[in-house]
Amino acid sequence: MSLRRLGVSAKLPVSRITREKMPLVLGRKRTGWWRLGLGVLVAVTVVAVVTAAGCSGAAEAPAPDQGDPGEHRSQIESWREQRDASLRKPDGWLTLAGLYWLEEGDNSFGSDPANALVFPEGKIDAVAGVLIRNGREVTLLPAAGVALTTAGAPIAGATLLSLDTSKDGPTIVHSGSLTFYPIERGDMIGVRLKDRESSVLAEFEGMEYFPIDESWRLIGRYVLFDEPRILRTPNVLGTVTEEEINGEIRFDVGGEVRSLRSSGDPAEGFFVVFGDRTNGSETYGGGRFVYTEPVQADGTVVIDFNKAYCPPCVFTPYATCPLPPPENKLGLRVEAGEKMFGARH
Repeated sequence: MSLRRLGVSAKLPVSRITREKMPLVLGRKRTGWWRLGLGVLVAVTVVAVVTAAGCSGAAEAPAPDQGDPGEHRSQIESWREQRDASLRKPDGWLTLAGLYWLEEGDNSFGSDPANALVFPEGKIDAVAGVLIRNGREVTLLPAAGVALTTAGAPIAGATLLSLDTSKDGPTIVHSGSLTFYPIERGDMIGVRLKDRESSVLAEFEGMEYFPIDESWRLIGRYVLFDEPRILRTPNVLGTVTEEEINGEIRFDVGGEVRSLRSSGDPAEGFFVVFGDRTNGSETYGGGRFVYTEPVQADGTVVIDFNKAYCPPCVFTPYATCPLPPPENKLGLRVEAGEKMFGARH
């Protein structure tokens, strides 16, 4: 398989890229002020929150939360059901079938190996058309007689496609069981291919988890830095996301204060990419993801590692997942949340 198809390059730029993550709460939309570049508003909001709580850079993390065990178990079981339903969607991560990076100019696609973008055999015409890249613009020109559709309407003639980073999302093109759309990752423009008849989806038996353990539902505290810092998050493509952050989450585990960093909107909760000493054995080697709850008026924030889950890269080589930044590699075993995909087989 070619390096181009997998998105591997010997030299890739350091740039701001779009994260790939799995939504866990149905209907939850992450708008995140970091997307809009309103770091000043985030800082003002968090300053008010933390100052009101009397926090400082030396603040101690609160003790683990002790709630109703029965209620907590019910919440985690419901979360797992939603996670399973999300993974089984006909356009979910288990349907990824290809990732291709576009060159400037014409990029032919179809099932014929002579194409620049080779789609699965038997799933699409041998020569289905051309994707024309002009900087950040991608135009689709279907081949004569090839039936491609978008939003239920046939594509006739040259059609400009929206990227996945556009306000309204990407233009999704359909051909039989296949769908594909353009994605933007820094200076790179690619095409993501999905197949609702994916064997990975058809054979999926569910995820395996550590036992539910309420002691891993922790109440931390969001603590401001004296001045903003840069969080550098690597990803599997070899590029790095640079984002300005104003503080970090501190929490107590076994009498020792630990910390995690993330950008985002404190009022919505943080998306955290973290690593721990289960990575590479019980859990995915590239770390896991977890969402915190929103920061409260007293500066506290709940982080429940029972909701830690695997990045899409655990299922497929066609995702572009972030990896834990050095600051988020915990020197302990987090025996909570999802285990490695396929661990039960």
